[in-house]
Amino acid sequence: KLEALLGQMEAAGYVPDTKCVLHDVEEEQKKYMLLYHSEKLAIAFGLINTPPGTSIRIVKNLRVCDDCHSASKYISKIVSREIVMRDTSRFHHFKDGNCSCGDYW
Repeated sequence: KLEALLGQMEAAGYVPDTKCVLHDVEEEQKKYMLLYHSEKLAIAFGLINTPPGTSIRIVKNLRVCDDCHSASKYISKIVSREIVMRDTSRFHHFKDGNCSCGDYW
């Protein structure tokens, strides 16, 4: 599911933000590592296991990285779903490609 989403996201303009992963790794490996961050896995799980149109709720015990924040905006637009994500500092409500935090968190 994640690989299919990645293709759709890249077609919509998504570019992986590799600055938040290891620096001594090849660029392709960085993109692969980003694809399997917990937020993206949780979103894919929610998409597979919930009916279309329902919101997806995720709770994290760490801060959302820049790439996962950006990816969540793209995914919310592509799949036409609201994604509610709670991290250590706030709630993020992703809907139609936008986040309630206004990209300031």
